[in-house]
Amino acid sequence: MTRYIRRAAAFCALLLVALLVNTARLQVLQAPAYGGNPANRRPAIARYERPRGEILVGGLPVTGSRDTGEQLRYERTYTEGPLYAPVTGFASQRYGTTFLEHAEDAVLSGTDPMLASFPLFAGAGRSRRTGGDVVTTIDPAAQRAAFAALGPRKGAVAAVEPATGRILALVSTPSYDPAELSGNGPAVAAAWARLTSDPDQPLLNRAVRQTYPPGSTFKVVTAAAALESGVVTDPDARTDSPDPYRLPGSTTRLVNEGEGCRDASLRQAFTFSCNTVFAKLGVDVGATVMRETAERFGFNESGLRIPFWVARSTFDATEDRAQLALSSIGQFNTRATPLQMAMVAAAVAGGGQVPAPYLVERITRPGGAVVATAGSRPLRQVMSPATAARLRELMYDVVAEGTGRNAAIPGAVVGGKTGTAQHGVGNSGTPYAWFISWAQGARDVVPRVAVAVVVEDASARRGDISGGGTAAPVARAVMEAVLRTPSAR
Repeated sequence: MTRYIRRAAAFCALLLVALLVNTARLQVLQAPAYGGNPANRRPAIARYERPRGEILVGGLPVTGSRDTGEQLRYERTYTEGPLYAPVTGFASQRYGTTFLEHAEDAVLSGTDPMLASFPLFAGAGRSRRTGGDVVTTIDPAAQRAAFAALGPRKGAVAAVEPATGRILALVSTPSYDPAELSGNGPAVAAAWARLTSDPDQPLLNRAVRQTYPPGSTFKVVTAAAALESGVVTDPDARTDSPDPYRLPGSTTRLVNEGEGCRDASLRQAFTFSCNTVFAKLGVDVGATVMRETAERFGFNESGLRIPFWVARSTFDATEDRAQLALSSIGQFNTRATPLQMAMVAAAVAGGGQVPAPYLVERITRPGGAVVATAGSRPLRQVMSPATAARLRELMYDVVAEGTGRNAAIPGAVVGGKTGTAQHGVGNSGTPYAWFISWAQGARDVVPRVAVAVVVEDASARRGDISGGGTAAPVARAVMEAVLRTPSAR
């Protein structure tokens, strides 16, 4: 009898071991397959069972959560959605997340361990915490000014604080309302189909994800290279610059829009945007120095995150001198995002140093306790303080008496650079109108804001399109908004 009991006990033990092995197989080895199975709705139900954390601008939330009473309970809402879409992105139950909603998803959804009161034990429980809040650096007045000034035109604005790298405005038009994509019903699918098929690409964040030929705004970089390398030692000395300028090794002749560019000084050429002078300067400086200078400004840099990724701006350091001449005036293969060109202006305004740009000021728990801050940003030495001072003078002259008069602000010191970038097959496309600038208020010790504006479809006759006439007023509106805001620093 005892023998039968032992056999039964052994058999039961074997069944228990088999059960444990099978459970371990299911929970450890096959868990990823089950967890990723589209038929498994538990992760989605858990994700939307609590309200999402907020994204704040100017101390106020521009996002919210609506209780739908459905299985996927909470749905994202947006305040002034089109205005802040390039910052927030969307959080969709059907199409995922973008921009801050994506980059800070762990915080906003409550899965980030740092939101726990005791982070060391954050993984001990299986319950999802209430989402944390993301406080942005955006200045609401600057954001509204940029959005209103661009109006119905296609374009983008990026504005930064030169001393810190704080992004004060990030606007892309045309925009869209992220709330249209929040849920998962037929209306969301219809909105997605409409937005993704729109030829104007409202879902594209032109401020950070689109690169353009920067045109004459790139002459700031070329001027810096010429001054730093010693090719130009006196900005007021005449240069050896023919007009027209035959590109080296080719029969192509480069001309200027206006007159007075033959042998013009760096100051005169910068003020009136002489292509011939800067194309020749780029060739005289050489491909190596031009590339090194552009890269100090941030060109050719991969992996920039603010915290979402930014498209790579490029400067093609070709040894072909004709192509180098065109690259040095912001044409050929030179491409830049508006944020990159705002950082070019910030480097000049910041005395030759520029910090990395950032969009998130701090992360807080739902009760307001700070769990992470942006902290100090590493500085990049772009050029010497002396070169930056000379470039500030040149940019000031552009606004005071050159092509950028439309950016002037009474009572403030403003510097800028216009640009009109050709593109398309045979330059057949409507030129892009550019303007980059910085501004310093009467009571400011240093410049408060640096701005870059690009307008894709300027509503003017092709010959009348210019950075000074089309983009400079947009930049002025943004700079005025920042200067009107009391400085918190």
